[in-house]
Amino acid sequence: MRIAVLTETDANEARVAATPDTVKKLVGFGATVVVQSGAGAQSGLPDADFEAAGASIAPDAAAAAGDADVVLLVRRPEGDRLAAVKEGAIVIATMDPYGNEAALQAMAERKLAAFSMELMPRITRAQVMDVLSSQANLAGYRAVIDGAAVYGRAMPMMMTAAGTVPAAKVFVMGAGVAGLQAIATARRLGAVVSATDVRPAAKEQVESLGAKFVAVEDEEFKQAETAGGYAKEMSAEYKAKQAELVAAHIAKQDIVITTALIPGRPAPKLVTKAMVESMRPGSVVVDLAVERGGNCEVSEPGEIADHGGVKIVGYLNVPGRLAATASSLYAKNLLAFLETMIDKEKKALAPNWDDELVKATLLTKDGAIVHPNFQAQPAA
Repeated sequence: MRIAVLTETDANEARVAATPDTVKKLVGFGATVVVQSGAGAQSGLPDADFEAAGASIAPDAAAAAGDADVVLLVRRPEGDRLAAVKEGAIVIATMDPYGNEAALQAMAERKLAAFSMELMPRITRAQVMDVLSSQANLAGYRAVIDGAAVYGRAMPMMMTAAGTVPAAKVFVMGAGVAGLQAIATARRLGAVVSATDVRPAAKEQVESLGAKFVAVEDEEFKQAETAGGYAKEMSAEYKAKQAELVAAHIAKQDIVITTALIPGRPAPKLVTKAMVESMRPGSVVVDLAVERGGNCEVSEPGEIADHGGVKIVGYLNVPGRLAATASSLYAKNLLAFLETMIDKEKKALAPNWDDELVKATLLTKDGAIVHPNFQAQPAA
């Protein structure tokens, strides 16, 4: 049982798929662990720390992955990294599968058993493996820190001899994992916080954190959640009513943080150009959905855009801006999932292909795309 951990090649990716702690546990399960040199450098994890945990260090991806039965990554392998992985190996990563069918086909042609961690079902057993939640939690925290850094004023109310500084007003759009953490962080920094979400269950969560809930609470709103806990796509009529309410609210805010994503779809546009123009100069919008097209009409991927004096923060890979913490949580997510595929008595890989977690996350196997969501649909 040979497990490889590769260095990420994306310019915006500072995370790593294993830490010395998770390597130590894998070695305890009987695995031989090989880490590509420099894999943890941007997360503050030098090669020496991996060696001390029981891993060996390989100079490049080919040397690390060439004989590996399992390859752990943050992002799916492509190009030279894909070629480095032996046929039939298990690859576990965040695969970003929606809209990337050609990349899935390339992994299928390598006969890889490719697992997409984003597809992990939201069930109790899989909570410890939920990379979307672990990383979104950090993104929500970092969004507030980034927004506060760009905002040119203090966040809390301050009463000083020179006068009173008013508290910043922060509006969080989307009260999922990232949004709730953003609310909590902004409250800790002393801001006056409000939030909106189309899911009725979010109202109680928002108010429990001390924020004001802003939404059109009609009949459609009461039915606006899927069985899996995600937001449903809303009707045009509801969107118009909600946009009118939100537009009036945004005009009074200092920092707006948008977190709305629907799996497999472009990010919904929540903040229009007109809404941005209604905000005071010096205000800030932080768009956490910029990699999926953005929730804000005028956001620029990877940039801090300026629109009429309003700054729109569009950083890519926000969890990666907290690389050490993000890597620690992500590596634990991967370890928990991989552990379900290891026979600890025999100290060998023993995936149960009928396991519900395996079925939910397996994209390719034996030369084919096997996940039903990504198989070619027959012509009507």
